[in-house]
Amino acid sequence: MHRVHVLLLVAFCTAGGCVSPGEYFRNGLKVGPNYCPPRADTAEDWIDAADGRISDAPADLDRWWSIFADPRLDDLIETAVRQNLTLREAGCRVLQARAARAVAAGNLFPQRQDASATGARNAASAAAANSHAITERFYDQWDAGFNLSWELDFWGRFRRAIEAADADLDASVADYDQTLVTLLADIASTYVEVRTLQKRIELIRENVKLQRETYTIADARFRGGQVSELDVDQAAGTLAQTEAVIPRLELQLREASNRLCVLLGVPPADLQALLGSGPIPAAPAEAVVGIPADLLRRRPDLRRAERLIQAQSARVGVATAELYPHIGIGGTLDYRAERIDDLFTPRAFGGGIGPTFRWDILNYGRLLNDIRLQDARLAERIVAYQNLALKANAEAENGIARFLRGCQRTHWLEKSVIASQKATKIAVAQYKGGIIDFNWVAIVEQNLVDQQELLAQAQGDMTLGLVDTYRALGGGWQTDFNSSVAGVERLPPLAP
Repeated sequence: MHRVHVLLLVAFCTAGGCVSPGEYFRNGLKVGPNYCPPRADTAEDWIDAADGRISDAPADLDRWWSIFADPRLDDLIETAVRQNLTLREAGCRVLQARAARAVAAGNLFPQRQDASATGARNAASAAAANSHAITERFYDQWDAGFNLSWELDFWGRFRRAIEAADADLDASVADYDQTLVTLLADIASTYVEVRTLQKRIELIRENVKLQRETYTIADARFRGGQVSELDVDQAAGTLAQTEAVIPRLELQLREASNRLCVLLGVPPADLQALLGSGPIPAAPAEAVVGIPADLLRRRPDLRRAERLIQAQSARVGVATAELYPHIGIGGTLDYRAERIDDLFTPRAFGGGIGPTFRWDILNYGRLLNDIRLQDARLAERIVAYQNLALKANAEAENGIARFLRGCQRTHWLEKSVIASQKATKIAVAQYKGGIIDFNWVAIVEQNLVDQQELLAQAQGDMTLGLVDTYRALGGGWQTDFNSSVAGVERLPPLAP
């Protein structure tokens, strides 16, 4: 008979609510929508897919920075993963999500379980009404008991909350992975910037040395009466202009070094002893980037956005369950006695247990609007995920274009520098022989400075383009660094 009543109640509630009885049973005795992965559009192929330097073969980006074959960069990345504080923050958020998931799972069990005990010496008023019925004015009262309240997960409210907590945990893991991807790319790009600035300073100092020799020639010719003092002043001005570039580049180098210190998780310090000197990391002739659709699987920020959609979908179910009755079990077991010696005797035992029922029947306006609110948040997250996929595709395209155009620019600037070096040697020799005036020397020497500067920047930009490409592709988070962050051992990757 009781089973018939329960079945009738289920049929009545599901018929008057948001799901049919069939859907309710298909959902595993849960109301609200089951999660369905959203669709996101990406391009079928890269814009520069026809370029021979771009390969759409499956990309293995676990340790993408190793393509630069720079042991110093490898050491910096290993150190940063161990010490970076932003990564530790992300690890702490994973711990929080794990604990929150455990809290949500705990709601499947009796939500309230508490034991209590009191003891008091009481005095009854002898002047109160009906006080003549009091047989003993002063008495003791000892109480001890246990209370239990268990709301059954009849409509899946708690199970939907666990689904949301599971998805939030996965999202926190993806957030950790995205932080790692960003850290790896920031280390590599800052290191490339440091090496580029070191190269530019080295080139400027070489040009200072050359222009100082030219100044010496002009001064000697002036003292010999072959030229006017104008040549000396012009040579001195060109030399001072070139020397003035060095402090500006040294300032940029110091700022890049300080950024690298923060990424390494150490106070700002002079990293010259650690980094030493070295060439700008050279980009390989070919970049293996896979296909655009791989972004949805590989990029942690996209996986995080997708898991947040799953969490929000479950919260729609939590809100929907509030439309239905809260069915549970409540009970109290207690012992009451005047003497503490009699507290736990059979005569002092009392209590009760039975079903509970609560239905918020006059709050449907609020509850329905809460469902609409959760639905709107779900729609917002779906659109945000789709928008993020488009941005990810664009970021990868920008990185590829920067790499390819950097290769072309470097090729032509190398030719320009070779020609400028040759022209400078000829101009200095001809000036020394009195064939040309100093204006030509000043022009070709300044042109050499400019072309060498542009070449160093182009070489750095080409490498940074490849770093940006691997950042946009979401490379590096799969790597096992054999380390823990904030006490969180490396978590397994999420299923695509």
